Parts: sequence; structure tokens; C-alpha cells
Amino acid sequence: MRKTARNILGVIALVALSAAVAGVTTYKLLPKESTASTFADTFQQNAAYHNAAFSGVPSQPVDLTAAAESSVHAVVHIRATQLSRTQTVQEMPDIFDFFFGDGQGRQRQIQTQPRVGFGSGVIISKDGYVVTNNHVVEGADEITVKLNDDRELKGRVIGTDPSTDLALLKIEGDDELPTIPVGNSDALKVGEWVLAVGNPFNLSSTVTAGIVSAKARSLGGGRAANGQAADIQSFIQTDAAINQGNSGGALVNARGELVGINAMLYSPTGAYSGYGFAIPTSIMTKVVADLKQYGTVQRAMLGVVCTDLNISLTYDENDATIKAIKEKSKELGIKEGIWVREVNEGGSAAGILKENDVITAIEGRAIHKFSDMQEVLAQKRPGDKVKVSVLRDKQKKEFTITLKNAQGNTKVVKSADMQLLGATFRPISSELKKQLNLGYGLEVTGVGEGRMADAGIRKGFIILKANNTVVRTADDLEKVFKAATQSPDQVLFISGMYPSGKRAYFTVELSQE
Repeated sequence: MRKTARNILGVIALVALSAAVAGVTTYKLLPKESTASTFADTFQQNAAYHNAAFSGVPSQPVDLTAAAESSVHAVVHIRATQLSRTQTVQEMPDIFDFFFGDGQGRQRQIQTQPRVGFGSGVIISKDGYVVTNNHVVEGADEITVKLNDDRELKGRVIGTDPSTDLALLKIEGDDELPTIPVGNSDALKVGEWVLAVGNPFNLSSTVTAGIVSAKARSLGGGRAANGQAADIQSFIQTDAAINQGNSGGALVNARGELVGINAMLYSPTGAYSGYGFAIPTSIMTKVVADLKQYGTVQRAMLGVVCTDLNISLTYDENDATIKAIKEKSKELGIKEGIWVREVNEGGSAAGILKENDVITAIEGRAIHKFSDMQEVLAQKRPGDKVKVSVLRDKQKKEFTITLKNAQGNTKVVKSADMQLLGATFRPISSELKKQLNLGYGLEVTGVGEGRMADAGIRKGFIILKANNTVVRTADDLEKVFKAATQSPDQVLFISGMYPSGKRAYFTVELSQE
């Protein structure tokens, strides 16, 4: 028994000795460096980046109570009412119209029901200027603004801009109104805490919190918070809840500064389910200043037809167009930027930029995608000079470009209303329809000083078309008129006839310069 025990102890001692020898040999053969340095070499860190847990100041949850308290009083509830209207409906002709009528079908008058829409707004000045979304007040005949202290005031529209979905209203209070200081949306960082403050459903101000999820976000399928489509090119994306009724409300940073106007939600259900979108104050401040001073936005354009080179990152790579863009990217030698496919004649960039240039920066700001460029240009006016950096033939170049408007010049475009025409109108009577065998028309009932008199139009003339658009009512003419005032030509081409049956055509100049 003792002999067996001695043998076992001898084997254990031999194994221990062998392990010790092997360990010493390995240690002598390894380089003279520590285990810690070996791990450091494996997981090499960039010295420019730091652990947020240690560099955060302070490393505790952000207190948003002060920001909420300072902003809720400046966010208002907006009720926009469209009154009932009498509309003329053209019915399809039947067999009796062909044999016993004029073949145009019958018209009947219908009375529409009043429509009421709701949204939010932000008081930006103590004398009562309020910013909201265009889609909140579009088509409204009456606007009521309810403050957070339950006061109700009448609002009037100073100006609207459908392109950016912004509107400027004015209310009159007995004393100075509460406001939100306007902050710099360009300084926002992804991951920064923000508050979405709205006054939905007439519930008084409501606050939700989230973080900035992305900047300069461009959307093709987004919906405004009331379900309508929006046409904005550059959003702040946030996961703070934005629901119906929040349109026009405030996006506020942790310091209580206004950094955006809530405008859209992206949702398959129509209710909040993940992301909301706000128009940055970098765009808002310029639009509001233009609406206040001119009644319309002074929009600067670069005058190029262009495409994102990185568009393939967000679309089907098997698409033929995407493949072509990727091939062009390889040919140009750059993966991100704005590929100039065409330079508009007479535009801002004419004679300066060339086809196949790639715009990489404007005013020192890197341009990765189209929405980046749109955000920069939205802050400029015609006549402003901008430095544009491009890659041309794989070489970097920089140009100074004077921006122009859609009319191809740097003149101020002023808001115009129908008074500019100097005439009054009404739909033609049933008697005139029968007499002239017409199905529609807008009669000029009076002509004073204005552009119609300058063009030679006299009282009694019946407008049938304006800029090739059928005109049945004064509203039809006004829509064509407003579109024409913002077009490069600023002209109305009007065709129609006099009660005598004589056809006539007129060119009405709308330019105010």
C-alpha cells in the first residue's frame, strides 16, 4: 500500500516539474511585453474618441423640466375654419342634352359643408407673430388661436410657403405674449435630447421627449401630421412622439430654444409609431423673414439638374438607374456628392459649373446628398454669393456663384393678389351660356386701373382659358394667377370671347418691376 502511494506521489511530482520547466521555457522565448500591451495591440483605439461614460458632463439623465416649462406657454392651438361654399358641378351630358341642349351637360349648384382643421403654432415674437405649418391653415377663411392660458384670439395670415410647408400668422394681444427663443438648428447633434411641444386636440400644451435621430433627412413618402403629403427637402428626424394636431408645434432643445417646427410623422397607420420630422430653424428663420418683409419667399436656385451619387445606398441596387449612377460614380472617382447632369441656360451656375462636375461643398459645408444642398440654398436669397466646391476631372476646384431666382435674375419677387389685375369677375349666367353655346366661362364685370386694362381687356369679356387652363370661377383664375406670378415669365395668356361672339386673345403682364 505504501509502495503504491509513493509511486503516485512520484508521478505527480514529475508532472509538476515538467509543467514548471515548460512555463519557464515559454516565458524566456516570448517577447518582453506585458499581457496588457498584447490586448492593447489587438484592440487598437483611436485617441480622438473617448468613452462617453467618462467624458459625459455630467453622466446622469438630462433634466428637461426647465426647457418644458419655458416653452409650453408659447405653443398655441390653432383652429382653421373653411366656410361653406357654393360650387358649380358639371354633370355628364345625357341623350336629351345632345338633342335639346348644347351638348355640354347640365350644371347644378351645391353647398359644401364647413370644414374645420386643427394644429399647433409657436409664438416667436412678443408682438404676436406665430409660425405654423402651411397645411394647418391652407384654405382657411377664419383662424382662431388659443393660448395656453385659454385666451382665444383671431389670427390673420401674413404669408404662406407651400414649398417649405410654413406659414406666418399674426395675433393681437392686450399685453406682451410669451415666446420661445430661436436656437441654431445647425448646432444640433444626432443623439441630442429634444422636446416636441404641441397643443393638439385643444388639450393645452403637451410635451413629449426623444433624441435627434438624423439631420438633413429627405423623405419621399412621408406624411404631414394631418395625413397630407409634404414637400420638404431637409428635416430634423426625432423619435419624440408627433401626432395629429402637433403640426406646427415646437421642437425644443434641452436649453429651451426653438430648433424646429414639427411638421410630419412617418407612419403606416397615420398615428405616431416611431419617427417625427421637423423643419429646422435654419430654414424657418429665413422663410419667416421673407414672408414678413415681402409676403412671399425669395428663393435662390443654383440652376442645375443633378443627382445624388450615393442614392444607391437607399434604393434597389438591381435597378437599372441605380446601376448607371454607380457606374458614373466610379467614372467620376467619388462616392458622395451631387452629380451635375445639366446646367440650365441663364441660371446661376451657367458658364461656371459644367456637366459632370460633382458638388462636394457649399459655403464650406460638406454636401453628401441633395437635401444637404437644399438646406444651404434655402437659407439664401437671390443676389447672395456662395462658394461652391466641386470635383472636376478628379481635381478639386472652387467657384464663387451669384444666386438667381426662378425668373433668372436677382430682383425681389413680391407677393401679388388679384387686385393687381384691376378687374372684377363672376361666372357667366345661364342666358349667356345658351346665347353663346358655352358650357362655362368667367365674365369680366368691371375693369379699372390694372394689368387687364393695360392689356386691352374690356368689361363684358368672357374668360374661357388662362395659361391653357379652363376657367369656370374666380377661384380658378386666382390659382392660375398665383402660379403665374411665381413663374419665370410672369405672364397670363388669356383666351375668350365677347358677348358678340368675337374671339379674343390677350397677354397680361404680371411683373411688378
